Amino acid sequence: MHVVPVSLGSRSYEIKIASGLLARLGAECAQLKLGHRCAVITDARVGRRYAAAALKSLAKSGFDPVLITVPAGEKSKRLGMVEKCHNQLAAHRLERKSFIVALGGGVVGDLAGFVAATYLRGIPFVQVPTTLLAQVDSSVGGKTGVNLKAGKNLVGAFYQPRLVLCDLDSLATLPKREFISGLAEVVKYGIIYDAVLFAQLERNLPALLRRDHATLATVVARCCEIKADVVGQDETEGGLRAILNFGHTIGHAIENSSGYGKYLHGEAISIGQVAAARLSRAVLGFSTNEVDRIQNVLVQAGLPVRMKLDSVRRQKLLRAMKLDKKVSGGEIKFVLAKKIGNVVWSQNVAEAAVQTVLDEVSCH
Repeated sequence: MHVVPVSLGSRSYEIKIASGLLARLGAECAQLKLGHRCAVITDARVGRRYAAAALKSLAKSGFDPVLITVPAGEKSKRLGMVEKCHNQLAAHRLERKSFIVALGGGVVGDLAGFVAATYLRGIPFVQVPTTLLAQVDSSVGGKTGVNLKAGKNLVGAFYQPRLVLCDLDSLATLPKREFISGLAEVVKYGIIYDAVLFAQLERNLPALLRRDHATLATVVARCCEIKADVVGQDETEGGLRAILNFGHTIGHAIENSSGYGKYLHGEAISIGQVAAARLSRAVLGFSTNEVDRIQNVLVQAGLPVRMKLDSVRRQKLLRAMKLDKKVSGGEIKFVLAKKIGNVVWSQNVAEAAVQTVLDEVSCH
């Protein structure tokens, strides 16, 4: 088992990465001295496959679990769904010492974490991510939240889990498109923090695509180590943590402007990372060779690097970018690369440069 500590003083916790962890959920929660009553929040698709095992493990360890199921997909990340979850928690009389288990991908983790952060002004929660994207990224670091029509993740809270359990067995049943989507965030970690990891991905991509267990375990652990290091230095995104948003300014705008669900998160972030790499070349002199390396590894992973962008879609995309959380003083801020493994954040970029890059990532 890989164990990655997230060091945040009294809010510190561990990320555990191994096979067979879902069966240990109850025992792991028991070690945390959490309350007797709990709720497992999952989505309809994940619930069919894993909810019974989670409930059985919790009950075996003496907990009294209740299941709350939401529809699968990004459209569940909304305030109306938060209220529905709150009402179910109240109906089942969950108390301040009770806890929530987030069982699913990034949508479930973000939603359940925000429900935990806001019910009774905050009750504990445990992340059990079942997708590659959630295991390497969204389940770690305490960002929780939901979307508004105006933009992605505009309502939320920094609220750390008590534990993250990454059961690698859940990746074996992940649909191919979902698995590939998660690789976009894996590539991101190489770009922003670890040139050695990026080179390993270039070499080992076939093994990753085969879901080779040893390769997956190593890659998931390394991504978690990087995120834990960044979050440990900057929990609430006052500076360094912003590097985790490489490719996300344009990526989130793609998700929002195209209607949540057309692009999976990783697919939109893949296009956003190619755009950010090209912006980095225009603004910081990032080398063409490294732009090509980023685009090539994303293409080899099976991710999109271009999108159809007529004049109407372009305007919707630009409007969505201007509503991004990272806008400050009306200026859109970008994370840009100086070289693979080294990026800078809070970079102002002229709209003309953004327009040029949108031309470059558009399908003609």
